[in-house]
Amino acid sequence: MVKKNTQQNRINRLFKQHADSPEKIMSLFLTAGYPDPESTVDLILGFEEHGTDLVELGMPFSDPLADGPTIQYSSNVAIEQGITMSKIFTMVRQVRERSDIPIILMGYINPVLRFGIDAFCEEAAAAGVDGLIIPDIPLEESGIMADKAAEQGLPLVYLVAPNTPDERMRKIDALSEGFVYCVSVTGVTGAREGEEVAQSVQRFIDRVKQNVTRNPKMVGFGIKSHEDARRIAADMDGFIVGSALIDTIRESYPREGWKDEVFAFVHSLKYG
Repeated sequence: MVKKNTQQNRINRLFKQHADSPEKIMSLFLTAGYPDPESTVDLILGFEEHGTDLVELGMPFSDPLADGPTIQYSSNVAIEQGITMSKIFTMVRQVRERSDIPIILMGYINPVLRFGIDAFCEEAAAAGVDGLIIPDIPLEESGIMADKAAEQGLPLVYLVAPNTPDERMRKIDALSEGFVYCVSVTGVTGAREGEEVAQSVQRFIDRVKQNVTRNPKMVGFGIKSHEDARRIAADMDGFIVGSALIDTIRESYPREGWKDEVFAFVHSLKYG
């Protein structure tokens, strides 16, 4: 497997800068084109101003395997409004004109295959994308795009979950670049009650600490408040919020001042 030196990648730089900091890295997931294509760039820039360290930009797909109702809804809205892969690359370029925040494209392999793996990786790198998360590529089949991604300096971020065996966690850690995405609960995405998350997550995190030793560790799925993040990410390098953010956008859009409401929520996630 080809591995390009990613030392200068924005993701690597972010974790290196935070290596000795007690502050947790916050990553937010936003569906590209939701709630409307015109808002995506402004939202990303506003997220950064309110404490976001990393953005996972979702590539909408009509048949998502791991997404719950909230992100399915946002994907459907974005698709109905004409979002395309080329438009997503344009959004990243527009962000790059004003920001150096790390951006990871997250989504499913079907749209990538349709665009063409070589063309996708080349366009993503040229636009300023920093990494890829493709949840429905098993480790054993990642070769279909791992080499091309590596050639373009795009780390592939893999996921581990509570049902991932220890040996597989170690293998994923060995092949991952950037960080390992730790899915705190089994099942689809979605904000969950804090007690539900708390009951299921600690044993998993203990196993992750034992088996994922090469890469930084980010924990996600079910986090919806600063308190959730502080508790769940206590032994991690950072946390990821998606569904709770999409829910906040859905509840506030399109009334006047809706972006300010969203940014206030983002600020509260990071700082309480």
